[in-house]
Amino acid sequence: MSSSIRVAAVQFPIAIGSIATNTLQAERALRRLRKTGTQLAVLPEMWSSGYDYPRLHDLAEQTPQVTGALERLTAELDMVVVGSLPEKDGGHLFNTAFVHDRGREAGRYRKLHLFSPMQEDRYLSAGDRTLVTDTSAGRLGLAICYDLRFPELFRKLALEGAELICLPAQWPAPREELWRTLLRARAVENQCFLIAANNCGNLGKLRFFGGSQIISPRGEILAEGGTGAETPSALADRADMAAYRQEIPAWQDRRPEVYGRLDGT
Repeated sequence: MSSSIRVAAVQFPIAIGSIATNTLQAERALRRLRKTGTQLAVLPEMWSSGYDYPRLHDLAEQTPQVTGALERLTAELDMVVVGSLPEKDGGHLFNTAFVHDRGREAGRYRKLHLFSPMQEDRYLSAGDRTLVTDTSAGRLGLAICYDLRFPELFRKLALEGAELICLPAQWPAPREELWRTLLRARAVENQCFLIAANNCGNLGKLRFFGGSQIISPRGEILAEGGTGAETPSALADRADMAAYRQEIPAWQDRRPEVYGRLDGT
């Protein structure tokens, strides 16, 4: 595996409740990206349907068909694709990020932190475990939107060997500056790549600004989306990440014996 891979964030205006429209937008974007040699792409949060709360249980019934189609597409395109979808499990509904690696499911992560100001905790159940998984594009860690405010999660992913952290999101315009600040902070403090895909356009009174980003372990914004449907992409060089960790040895200078461990022990 080459140390350098092309990664991308896919942002588009999610059509509330319209799986057909959203899957078509995602497929077209992924096909375009494959022509540029992209090996890893991240889709937005709840990308197939948006937060159509009244119909979310019914929409989640279609998620197996959506993931099946995406598995076939990733096999055809020889890509790894990450994105979150409504997942039904028994009587529970989750906001789940699926990792599809060239035709197989490489893992799924259920959002840990539910955003109560938008009633996410009323309609969805929270996950109870983190995910770091090996893929053909490298070792990936997963987080979703509001998780960005919880640095403990990102440190745990990094400690478990995540080289690239993928973040599907629906982050609204009123908190745009926080998005930019927290994304860079999570990448810098963990010295790893971060690929964040945001929604864009309007959903009712709420505006989503896009601004998807790919950030290096040095805190450099390697690529950034504007306000419309875009696919910002960049090269992620893991050899450069390793070199930077030697240059600024924050990992070996940690003091877990003082402030505790976050590696599950």
